[in-house]
Amino acid sequence: MPKSYGQKLKILYLAQLLLERSDESHPLTTKEMIDYLAAQGIRAERKSIYDDMAALQNFGMDIIAIREKPGGYYLASRQFELAELKLLVDAVQASRFVTTKKSRELISKLETLTSRREAGQLHRQVVVAERGKSSNEQIYYNVDEIYAAMAADHTIRFQYFEWSVRKEMVPRKDGAYYEVSPWLLTWEDENYYLIAYDSTAEILKYYRVDKMLHLTVCETPRDGQAAFAALDIAGFAKKTFGMFAGDETTVVLRCDASLTGVMIDRFGIDVPMRPDKEGQIRVRVNVAVSRQFFGWLTGLGSGVQIISPPEIRTQYQQYLKDILDCYSHNEEDTP
Repeated sequence: MPKSYGQKLKILYLAQLLLERSDESHPLTTKEMIDYLAAQGIRAERKSIYDDMAALQNFGMDIIAIREKPGGYYLASRQFELAELKLLVDAVQASRFVTTKKSRELISKLETLTSRREAGQLHRQVVVAERGKSSNEQIYYNVDEIYAAMAADHTIRFQYFEWSVRKEMVPRKDGAYYEVSPWLLTWEDENYYLIAYDSTAEILKYYRVDKMLHLTVCETPRDGQAAFAALDIAGFAKKTFGMFAGDETTVVLRCDASLTGVMIDRFGIDVPMRPDKEGQIRVRVNVAVSRQFFGWLTGLGSGVQIISPPEIRTQYQQYLKDILDCYSHNEEDTP
């Protein structure tokens, strides 16, 4: 390697060395830096290392010099602290919409944002479980395409699939394409959803991003701006269960006081609530009444009752009766 070319790269190699191999517990000595540069075919002297460290400090790198022997230099701060990277790794691991393969790729990239030794701490906490992860590798690029469409104010088209009993992705509507105007990507129930306007139905709809196939951006301008502007995003998330549609209704619940935190967590701190009978509270909520809402209530057991409206109370009773009827058959009917 020509000397002049190597000298131009020298400071870049030193910056990379500090990023990858130094931290407070592992400072790099001047000799280690000289040996590292020599392995790259670059000759260096101690004085030039001192000058390079000063230049990198002036550039803005938080390099600390240790004067006590054996002395050395380390990068004291980075764009991300180790605790922040651990938090991001946990988020990637927990994200169901990110496939196992993509999770490992993203975590590997996060590891490059700290020293190799600290990256070892990230690696030790990595347990990417197969169970519950999406199998649609395209989702990562679907998200990118959706954002591109929104930025360009264009519609998108895609096929939408559901799982068959053979665990195969089967497109809905016999493979026909959906074309909608994308307005918002939102995170709900551990899944990524797209809120989009269907011009044919003239309503906002939501779609699981991991169930989209062959997504492309169209040249057609978006529609439905007025409908989206009228949407209360925060209220929408509170009243919708599992992103399943239903008739929006004001429902009054009587709950055990021990479920106060559950109600606040689900509907927000501003949910109308007052004391009821001893040890109970009364809560007024706006919800999209659906089987998923009834399923959520069932999970709370006898600690919650629907007080009104009467028709919703009756629907819930029928929902519970239908479940009980499934278990009323003779055991011999069970496979």
